[in-house]
Order: sequence, then structure tokens, then C-alpha cells
Amino acid sequence: MVAVGYTLMCEQAGPKQLVDNAIRAEQAGFDLAVVSDHYYPWLESQGHSPYAWSVLGAAAYATSRIGLMSFVTCPIRRYHPAVVAQKAATVGLLSDGRFTLGLGAGENLNEHVVGAWPHVQQRHDMLEEALHIIRPLLDGQTLTYSGEYFDVPEAYLWDRPEDGVPIAVAASGPSSCELAGEYADGVIAVEPDHRVLELFDEAGGIGKPRYGQVAVCYGPDEDECRKIVYDQWRWFGLGWKVNAELPGPDSFASATQFVRPEDVVQAVPCGPDVEKHVAAFQKFVDAGFTHVALVQVGGDRQPDFLDWAEHELLPRLRG
Repeated sequence: MVAVGYTLMCEQAGPKQLVDNAIRAEQAGFDLAVVSDHYYPWLESQGHSPYAWSVLGAAAYATSRIGLMSFVTCPIRRYHPAVVAQKAATVGLLSDGRFTLGLGAGENLNEHVVGAWPHVQQRHDMLEEALHIIRPLLDGQTLTYSGEYFDVPEAYLWDRPEDGVPIAVAASGPSSCELAGEYADGVIAVEPDHRVLELFDEAGGIGKPRYGQVAVCYGPDEDECRKIVYDQWRWFGLGWKVNAELPGPDSFASATQFVRPEDVVQAVPCGPDVEKHVAAFQKFVDAGFTHVALVQVGGDRQPDFLDWAEHELLPRLRG
């Protein structure tokens, strides 16, 4: 059975609400809670962006069953890979082994706050170096590393889970799929593209978890849901190549000024009809994903969504 996840979307809620939502998601019966790791929201109307790792630590301590995952952390600019390994190990201990470290090559939106944004090929090279550092540290090795982008004179994690921390890598094309297949325990994708999973398998990913994410907007008024989706989610249709390069919310607002409401809502089910939301989820199941996290668009709609999910959506997804 496919594991059903819930997204702690840092761009649309503050830290206390996110932890409360994680607790409620566990009570509702979700298998997994994934958390976005941003410095900025995509659009000003989303209105938030707390530090994801503080949220993860609090959620790990406040819950007891639900899986947790960074979705995703970029270990090449804002964070040094050795520090990412230490953070992941600590959350792994706080959660009693429920944490998966999701990694990716990042977005200019979040990483430019510490310096210039590298070219995409350089970012992939940096991510590969980061994996050379993170993986052995989580496995308990004392590491000395000298690379083109990162140096680790000597590092050792004094507090880490005995069994390490599983790693998943975000992928969208051949290069990132190769990285995921060679170095990771799982792959992450945000579109139901079976070709990405095929590339992952070819690179060594057969039998490993595949994590997807699908946006929905539940609410009693479908028209109101459509307005929320257009206001806060219209950036999604730009595609990953564009999303990775834009530097801030104003840039996303400019890039989406000609996006029409009907263009956005075609991709995001809106309203109270449970079958619409099930159909969106099923696309990822049909593509071969083993874990699919739902994003409820709209920060103030999370309590209603979690109540509805517990009583209507989750039973239907598992039925």
C-alpha cells in the first residue's frame, strides 16, 4: 500500500502552527509528514518561511509514530554538508529513527541569501560532493575530505542513530536520477512522471522508495478554493528549470503575471469532491510512487483539511 503523506508547508504557516499540524496529522492517520526548507516563500501572499529544522526538531519530539522528512534541503550553499549531516543525525535521534533526509540541488530563491547562485551543472557537481560528505558521516565514519567545492579537515558525528539516516535525493532528469540511484536510498519527484522513476531504476534505484507530492485545495466552496490556489500556487506551473533560477517573491509575481486562473486550477483539484482529490493522488500511484505527500494549499485551511482527511480522504485513499 502506498504511504500517504502530509506536507508541512513552511511558506504558508508559522512554526507553532506547523508543529501543531504535524501532531494533528499523526492523529488523523497520515503515515508521513514532509517539511519544505525555504528562506523565502514563492509569493508574498503565502506570507511565511520559518526555519524548517527547528520545526522538524519540535515535530520529532511532539510526535511518536508519523515519519518525518525534509522535502527538500539543499546542502550546497546555505548549509555546509557536514552541518546537514549533524542536523539529520540529531533529528533522527529525536524521532527515534523516523526521519528521512531529503536532499536536492536547491533554488536561487533560498540559496542566494549567502552568495551567488551557481550554474546548474556546477550545482549537480556540488550536490555529488555533498553526498560524499553526508553519507559517510551518517554511517559513523570519521571523515577527512578535500574536494573542489567543500573541505572537511576532520569530522565525526558524536550523536547519531546506530542505523544511520536514510537519504532521498530529488530528481527530474538523467543527471539527478543518476545521483539518486548511486548515492541515495530513495528518490523524490513532484510530478507523476514514470520516466523519472525508470531513470532512477536504471541508475541503481530498483526496490528503493519513491517519494512524490501532489497539491490539493479542500474546502466547502470550490470557487473560493480556486481563488486561493491562483493566489498562492500559480508559481508551480512555471516548471522546475524556471523555479530554480528566480531570486525572490517579486520575481515569481512578475513571472506569473500572465498566468490565468484556469491554467492553475487544471492542475490542482479544488473543493469538497473527494473523488477529485483521489484522482490527483492516484496519478502518482499509477506512475509507481511508494510515498505520496499531499499539500493543502492555504495556510488557514489546514485544520479543516486534516479533519476532512481523517474522516473522508484517508479512508478513500486506503480503500
